[in-house]
Amino acid sequence: MKIADLRIDYTLKSLDETEVVLSPIEQFKIWMDEAIKAKVIEVNAMNLSTIREDGMPNSRIVLLKGVDSGFVFFTNYKSQKGEELAERPYAALTFFWPELERQVRVIGNVSKISSQESDEYFFSRPFSSQIGAWASPQSKPIPDRSFLEKNEARLRDELTKESIKRPETWGGYRLIPMEVEFWQGRPSRLHDRILYAKKEDEKWEIARLAP
Repeated sequence: MKIADLRIDYTLKSLDETEVVLSPIEQFKIWMDEAIKAKVIEVNAMNLSTIREDGMPNSRIVLLKGVDSGFVFFTNYKSQKGEELAERPYAALTFFWPELERQVRVIGNVSKISSQESDEYFFSRPFSSQIGAWASPQSKPIPDRSFLEKNEARLRDELTKESIKRPETWGGYRLIPMEVEFWQGRPSRLHDRILYAKKEDEKWEIARLAP
């Protein structure tokens, strides 16, 4: 079968602008809760897109770790995405939940969360993940796999659960949304798309978009 011939007709649900709540954050929480109940695989996985120095987009999958006034995720500040966010603090997120035939797209400004918040999450992680944050010079060239394994082994000998600290180069970011689009698959590719756009008065304007 040709790739161009692959298609699924979406029929599970619908989405109307009269059904959504006034806040996209609250609407996202509703959809996230439904995705968790539907046992969506890697429900908190999201595509994070940043902007490279040459202006090209750069995307990768990361994990959402919190939703409050924005969308919270964690990484190495010296990683490629960390350096890109330091230069251009804007990003886009995409969630895709095929089990519910849904997608959510988010665009907004990104800033580091507080050291206290980063510490709180870091020390909630398994000890092996804490070691991993120290062992990997994320996004930097390394000679081979054994480089990481030796780093990990050395750190396990040097550190304990009681002595380990959060690396200064590792922590969290919060994306504050300016636009959030909720997409529900529908038959004949006539999908439902509801866009929230933040206005100058900080209120949200809700509109239906053509598929």
